[in-house]
Amino acid sequence: MSADTEAATAAAPYDDRSDGRRFMDLFVDRYDDGSDEPDGSDWPDDDWSDDDRFDDARYDDDRFVSLTGWGRTAPTTALLVRPRSYDETVAAVRDGGARGTIPRGLGRACGDAAQNAGGSVLDMTGLDRIRAIDATAGVVVCEAGVSLHRLMEVLLPLGWFLPVTPETRYVTVGGAIGADVHGRNHPAAGGFSRHVSSLDLLTADGERRTVLPGTPLFDATAGGLGLTGVILGATLRLRRVATSLMSVETERITDFDALLAGLASTDRPGAYAVAWIDLTARGTSLGRSVLTRGDHTPLNALPARARRHPLTFRPVFRPGSGEGRLGGPVLVPSSGLLGRATAGLFNELWYRAAPRHRTGRQQRLPAFFHPLDALPQWNRMYGRDGFVQYQFAVPYGQEETLRQILERIARRGGPVLPAVLGRFGAGGPGWLSFPAPGWTLTLDLPAGRPGLGRLLDELDDEVAAAGGRVALAKDARLRPELLATMYPRLAEFRALRAALDPGSVFVSDLSRRLSL
Repeated sequence: MSADTEAATAAAPYDDRSDGRRFMDLFVDRYDDGSDEPDGSDWPDDDWSDDDRFDDARYDDDRFVSLTGWGRTAPTTALLVRPRSYDETVAAVRDGGARGTIPRGLGRACGDAAQNAGGSVLDMTGLDRIRAIDATAGVVVCEAGVSLHRLMEVLLPLGWFLPVTPETRYVTVGGAIGADVHGRNHPAAGGFSRHVSSLDLLTADGERRTVLPGTPLFDATAGGLGLTGVILGATLRLRRVATSLMSVETERITDFDALLAGLASTDRPGAYAVAWIDLTARGTSLGRSVLTRGDHTPLNALPARARRHPLTFRPVFRPGSGEGRLGGPVLVPSSGLLGRATAGLFNELWYRAAPRHRTGRQQRLPAFFHPLDALPQWNRMYGRDGFVQYQFAVPYGQEETLRQILERIARRGGPVLPAVLGRFGAGGPGWLSFPAPGWTLTLDLPAGRPGLGRLLDELDDEVAAAGGRVALAKDARLRPELLATMYPRLAEFRALRAALDPGSVFVSDLSRRLSL
């Protein structure tokens, strides 16, 4: 390590508190642009049971748990193991048993990629140390269990930010690499794995390997959903920022054609863009949406007073145990909140409340990038059956397929909150990485909706026929015969995995279902 790195590391304000023990997936931040920084008095104690971290896990005395993804569907039971060191991780992999093992982070993937029925699941949040920070070059070395939230807490005051962040910051670094997550700036920045300089991987033979970009093992691991081994740590390149604010432009879009044109106009380097679509709109209103664009705010755009502390990371309220801002528990009825009338009314009010066109608004980074993180346990809004998060991508030139899918969903009706439409640029190196050049749509559908399985099967067929794909990290029901069409490098992934892990040490519910 260089002298500069050592100095930056010594000065960096981080500690070794476990992200797991801070319950990053349960303590949800609120934002109030006029508030002072928190003094820590409202933070929860650190002596809660680790078991509470798994919101959607049920425990018994012999450590077997019933696990789901964030969508709370397709539960399966596995032995949960929590290694706290590299040696303990090696031992856990060696003792995985006949049904194998799979690593798991903070449980925000909506599908079954981090479940292993009858086998073991490795809770990797115990490996959560930030090893080194080079505040001059913009590089961080950390263990795989560190959350993106924790990295933002530490790095933003030093003038650095993650170059790619998904729609939640309660994701571990290992999970971000294993799913090759993407953000609103994908056309310019690509996926998360593009910014990984190296990673440490524990493979099935017990060997700890340093894996570099440009190698087959890196390409199989980036987006490989934990099936090549356990990611132990990584070295990440960062993005320089001058403030902790975003300059935001918001625009109401009236129809489908205007929506595509608006998204396509955001191609400047460093820009972020996303559209929230009303899926209940039909006819000439099909595709009506609210388009949000953003750029990192430069220092000279802040008033003089704000320039004194321009890099403060302020998720200013940190409630515990699902409590809301007013101090009361967030109660969701077992049937959920999102009936057809409720969702339709929400869509209408949401669209009308957006400004027709507004520029120059200053918004904090967490509020811009992670609005749903401000809603405690929002995955429970869909009731006891949970929800399916369906995300697909189709290539540029297949806009008519995208239109037809929107029309099909609008005709079917039912409780649907606004969907998210974005654009992808060049695909990453990962053989199973989801992003590919084109349009990507994400929608949440109640799992108990009648006819949902048939509808999604039909959408799968349309997407595959158009040369598109669905996101595997969010999937729990794709038919395996479509996988090779959607992911043309599947054969290479299977071949490498067979050679690297002939005994199928690393196995998940997803890998069994899709014969990965």
